[in-house]
Amino acid sequence: MDDYPLLNIFLTTMWIFLWILWFMLLFRVFGDLFRDDAVSGWGKAGWCVLLILLPFLGVFVYLIARGKGMGMRELARAKDAEAEFRTYVRDAAGAEAKPAGAAEQLARLAELRRDDAITEEEYQRAKALVLQ
Repeated sequence: MDDYPLLNIFLTTMWIFLWILWFMLLFRVFGDLFRDDAVSGWGKAGWCVLLILLPFLGVFVYLIARGKGMGMRELARAKDAEAEFRTYVRDAAGAEAKPAGAAEQLARLAELRRDDAITEEEYQRAKALVLQ
């Protein structure tokens, strides 16, 4: 323990944290680059070459040039995903919802009884519940 003082432990932890942060930022830039439809194929190839050959400069230039758009594109993607989720939930709930009116429920019960899905006793009990 004497060979590695507390300050060195702190500095090592900081460098590991910065290394992980750098890779997260690099992946975020690559992800945004490939998800953006406004950039042409040649533009994406150019950015990739810059990001691979000069990664620090490439990331910083990308953030300066396209940083504001990154946030707006991410927000738009999140809103689209939420709208799709809400539509899916609404459609799924509507498809499996019980019939609203008593007449519709009685018709559904009669159909189940006719198909022998429920017994006569179950039919009468359910019918009594609907008519209450």
